[in-house]
Amino acid sequence: MIPGVQALIFDVFGTLVDWRSCVAQQAQQVLQPCGVQTDWLAFADAWRGEYQGAMEAVRTGQLRFCTLDTLHRRNLDIVLHRLGAAAAQVPEAQRQALNLAWHRLDAWPDVGPALKRLRERYRLAPCSNGHISLMVDLARHNGWHWDAILGAELAGDYKPKPVVYRRACEALGLAPEAVMMVAAHSDDLAAAAQCGLRTGFVARVHEYGGLRVEAEPTVSVDYIFESGVLTP
Repeated sequence: MIPGVQALIFDVFGTLVDWRSCVAQQAQQVLQPCGVQTDWLAFADAWRGEYQGAMEAVRTGQLRFCTLDTLHRRNLDIVLHRLGAAAAQVPEAQRQALNLAWHRLDAWPDVGPALKRLRERYRLAPCSNGHISLMVDLARHNGWHWDAILGAELAGDYKPKPVVYRRACEALGLAPEAVMMVAAHSDDLAAAAQCGLRTGFVARVHEYGGLRVEAEPTVSVDYIFESGVLTP
């Protein structure tokens, strides 16, 4: 047991699921028959590379809050346009299908068994920038059982805005110090800590294929899960 903690809330993209490999694979399956040839892992990186900028437009009020599906689709169109004529002509049906790749991401191998064990001791919920339907689909795809689905859509804003973490604690009926934010990203944990949450770090050194490695937290955290595995 982690003393004083009653609930664990999780970052999802990168922390629980391998978005890079899965998006690359699905992009190839959808786009290659349309005549698009590219480095598929680089394509996944480029699509993900538009992520923070799109959310920042919402955080700063330039855009009204909209779901990640909407932002991902806008970003997909940007990336396809950069790839040239063949990619720019990908039909609407294929774009829509590919945009749902983020609903079909595979978990890291340790996640399913770890969540099953952790649920015996704690309340568990995602606290992701992904919206509710996306989190539902990922849970069903990977066989996860959440006690709640929290995060951006509930708060009407995107992490690391404080309202996301605070609204998650309020929804669980718990004080922030009874909730631990679990993530592979130090900036997420730092923002949660500023709201009074406990923090737990899990290393996911292969999130970017080893190109960007956060093997240990760059901020002070309350707990480090050993060897990149969600086992307290």
